[in-house]
This record gives sequence, C-alpha cells and structure tokens, in this order.
Amino acid sequence: MSWQDILIESGLWLAKAYVLTVLAGVITVWGLRRYTRWGEQFWRLSAEFFSPRRNWRPLAGVALILLLTLAAVRLDVLFSNWYNAMYSALQALNAPGFWAAMLLFALLAAVHVVRSLFDFYVQQAFVVHWREWLNERLLKNWMDQQAYYRSQSLSHLADNPDQRIQQDITSFATNSMTLAVGLINASVSTIAFTAILWHLSGPMTVFGYEIPRAMVFLVFIYVFIATLLAIWIGKPLIRLNFLNEKLNADYRYALVRVREYAESIAFYRGERVEGNTLRNWFAAVIGNAWDIIYRSLKFLGFNFVVTQTAVVFPFIIQAARFFSKQISLGDLIQTAQAFGQLQTNLSFFRNVYDSFASYRATLDRLNGFNETIDRARDMVLPHSRQDGGRLALQGVTVRRPDGYALLKDLDMEVIPERPVLVRGPSGAGKTTLLRMIAGIWPYGSGEIIRPESASLFLAQKPYLPLGTLREALHYPAPVDQVPPGQDEAILDLVHLGHLHDKLDVQDDWSRILSLGEQQRLGFGRLLIARPDAAFLDEATSAMDEGLEDAMYRLLREQLPATRIVSVGHRSTLRRHHGAELVLQGEGGGWRLSPIAAS
Repeated sequence: MSWQDILIESGLWLAKAYVLTVLAGVITVWGLRRYTRWGEQFWRLSAEFFSPRRNWRPLAGVALILLLTLAAVRLDVLFSNWYNAMYSALQALNAPGFWAAMLLFALLAAVHVVRSLFDFYVQQAFVVHWREWLNERLLKNWMDQQAYYRSQSLSHLADNPDQRIQQDITSFATNSMTLAVGLINASVSTIAFTAILWHLSGPMTVFGYEIPRAMVFLVFIYVFIATLLAIWIGKPLIRLNFLNEKLNADYRYALVRVREYAESIAFYRGERVEGNTLRNWFAAVIGNAWDIIYRSLKFLGFNFVVTQTAVVFPFIIQAARFFSKQISLGDLIQTAQAFGQLQTNLSFFRNVYDSFASYRATLDRLNGFNETIDRARDMVLPHSRQDGGRLALQGVTVRRPDGYALLKDLDMEVIPERPVLVRGPSGAGKTTLLRMIAGIWPYGSGEIIRPESASLFLAQKPYLPLGTLREALHYPAPVDQVPPGQDEAILDLVHLGHLHDKLDVQDDWSRILSLGEQQRLGFGRLLIARPDAAFLDEATSAMDEGLEDAMYRLLREQLPATRIVSVGHRSTLRRHHGAELVLQGEGGGWRLSPIAAS
C-alpha cells in the first residue's frame, strides 16, 4: 500500500470514527446523567463549565482531545499492520520488504511522538483550566452569603473544606480526564481490533461444534467473566477510598489544631493527652490503609492472573494454523498483538476499577459539600432593614439550632448617647444575640434595623490576617492611600506605639502579639473605620482595668456618634454604658434598664 493510500484511508477512518464517537458520546452522557447517580453528580458539578453559552473553549478543547485520542487508536492499528508486514518480510527473507517496514516504523514513530506530546499538553492545559473554574465556583459559593460560617452547624458533609476545595477538585478534574480518554480509547480501539482479529481468526471445534472466528468470541467471554469477578472483588474499595480521604483530612485537622493552640496545650502540659489523641486518629488512618492494601492485593492479584494468562491464548489457538502454513508468522504475531490489545481494551473498566472507586468517593464528597453550601445559603435570616443610622430590635427572638429559645420578643433601640451593655450567665445567648444583629445567625425571628453604613464587630480574640501589621490594623478594609503618620498616631492612641517600626513587616501577627495587644489593635480598627455601630464581645477581657477604661474613654472621645453594644462580665464596664440588657438564660427572659451615671 502506498503512503498516499495510507493517508487517505486514515483520513476517512478518522472522519467516520469521529462522527460516530460524538454521537455515541452524546447518548452516553445523556444516559449516565439520567440513569446513574454519579453521572448526575458530575453534571451538577461541571455542566456550566461545558456550556457554550458561558464559553466555547471547553467544548473546543474536548473536540481536539477526542481527535487526538482517535488518532492514537489509528496509529495503534497502523502499528499492528506494521508488525504483520515486518515479521512476514523476515519469514520470507525479504530484505527490501524488511527495510521498507523499518522506514514505515520511523515515520509512524515520529508521528506517534509528536501526537503524544501535543496530546499531553492539551490534556494538561484543559485540566488546569477546569480546575481554575471549579475552584472559583466552589470558593465563590462557599464565601457568598457567609456559607462558610453557616454550614458549620449543618452537616458533616461540609467538614474539611480545605480538602474539598484544593485536593478533591484536583482529583476530580484529573481523574475525569483520565477515565474519559481511557474509555474512548478503549471503546474505539475495541471496534478497530475486533475487525483485525475477526479477519485473522479461524474456526475452532468445541464439544463437536465448529465455532467460526472462535478467538473473537473467546476474548469477549473471557474478559466479561473476568470483569464481573473484578467488580465483585474490588467493590469495597469505594468505601475504603472514601474513608481514606476523610480520615487523613481529620488527622491533618487535628495536627493543625495542636499548632493553633500550642500555647494553651503547653500551659496545661497536655502533650500526653494530645499525643494520645493524635495517635488514635493516625491509628484509624493506618487501619484503613491496611484494609485498602489487603483488598488491593486481592484485586491486583486477580488482574495479574487474568492478564498473564491471556498472553499465551492467541499463540495456543493459532499454533495449529501456523504449523499447517494457513497463516504466516506476521499473521501469528499480529493475532497475538491484536488479541492482547483487544483484551486490554475490554479489561479497561476492570483495570481502572480501583481508580473509579476513588473517583466515586471524590464525587460524593464534592457534591455533599455543594449541597451543604446550598442549604446554608438557603437559610432564612431574620428580617432586617435600614433606616438611616438607627440600630434597633423589634420583637426579636433568638433560638439555638435545636429550637430552644435563648431570648424572646426583645425590643430595644441603641442610641449614641446611651451605649448598651449585655450581661447574663454563661450560655444565655449574649454572643448569639450579636450574631443575630450581624445577620449571620439564622435561628430566630423578628425585625432588625441596622445602620446604612457598615458596622464593626470586635471579638474576644480578634482575627488578624496573614500579612503586614498595617493590613491587620485596617482589616477588612484595604490599605489604600493612608495619610502619612495616621497609622502611627492610631497605634499611639491604643497604647501600641512600640510597634511603629513593625507596620510594614509581614508575619503571623496573631502568634506574635499577646491577646491584650490584639484587642487593642481591634480598637485601632474601630478608630480607622469609624462605623455607625460597633459591637464588642468581651473585647477587653485580656486588658487590665486601667487599659479597659482608657479604651472605652477613647471610643467616646473619638467616635461620639457611634452606637455601641458591649458584651462583658466585668462590673467596671457599667460606667461606660447608659443601659444594661440582662439575659436571664431561662425561658428567653430578659431585662433592659438604664444605668445611673457615676
């Protein structure tokens, strides 16, 4: 056959195979989405990514990857024909035919190398873009409407969001590509090599019956039985891989907590308890790892036996025809090569079943995470509205997630001239009331009137982002065109003047600064932000009474128009407030009374 004939035949083959594969692919995707749980999960995660209304590039990438995959199958067919031609030339001692076969190999090998490298780049680039889109989608959903906070009380399916967003997205995109390309290659290659094997196969007599093209039927029956057994052996790997990811993530989280609370653990001399806890978590990880090893040994051992046994089948079956000179050495070698290729293609699902098990577990985790986020975003928050600078609560009831009322029918208005101090026993709902006012607590009812401009909340342990001290001082606002000397003056006001030269130093400031210094930095944020309303939750608990008095006097001097609500236990706080809200902690009772000026 001439080079021109090979090119024309290959072009026609690619065109036909491309059209048929696209049609089969569309039907397969529709069927998987409609009739399988994991197909529906995949669709929910990525349908928008492949939508041409959003962007045509992903579909164009799929089209190119499909073309390169079919080209790989066509090259495998041409290599199979080359084996026949080369070995036939050797058997016939045909030197010109042998060297022509070597030239053909050089050309096919060159095309194969170029196609493989280009295919690698296209697939990897596609996966990177897919990961970028998935990361942005999950990150946006997680951050929007404070779902990252609300989802904490909803479901264990939202645990370890760091793993879901970083590791599971990477695994999902990579394995989706690997499995899809492998399935297409195996399916198309099966058809192509079945035709080759059909042409080379001869009849075989079984129990007195002659079976035409027996080798084709034999390989299909052999692989079908082997696949059923492999699925039965490997099915527990789905659950074990799911547990592997979860247990490793839990162990990693436990390690992070030790680092986060290192000082407290050290003060308590809690090394032995924490060490035992970590060892218990790790023991669960290792126990599951051994379960995976033992199950994988059975699965891989079965696969090895099936694969190695299949190597000699074509030679045994075709040996009689070869020795009787019905077929040439090239035919025999091509038969073995086609049989092996066909057996590999038909065994695709059996060979990747452990990978598919891990893939199913990843789909379950990502969809569980998405469902929890959706539920968190769908939570109905208490009604709120804006009315100038007013801060008021009308008929507000605060409940725990289990429905127990912490506070019932609270009516209160906060004015700048009369800051409100919230007190009560532990567990009465003081901090939860602040969450309700902030609009992040969904378990309650009533109407909340908040100022039109932003409010600022100071927690007992302020959040300090990674970065410079200046960025921590301005958080959550960006550091933008700060007037010279402003931040230094703010630090002086909150008794942190010794940190002037550290303002532009990047570090983990939550680790470097004491809790008292962090709380004073929070007061610095208030002075910079100048909000209409400020909520202080035990914001001076780590300060001595002198610093506490200085910070509250500073607020009244610098922010006279700010409405202030404080949560605290110290009686010394009363002198800085004009009203006191006492939560009784039983049955949702409360008492609001003025505080006499001292």
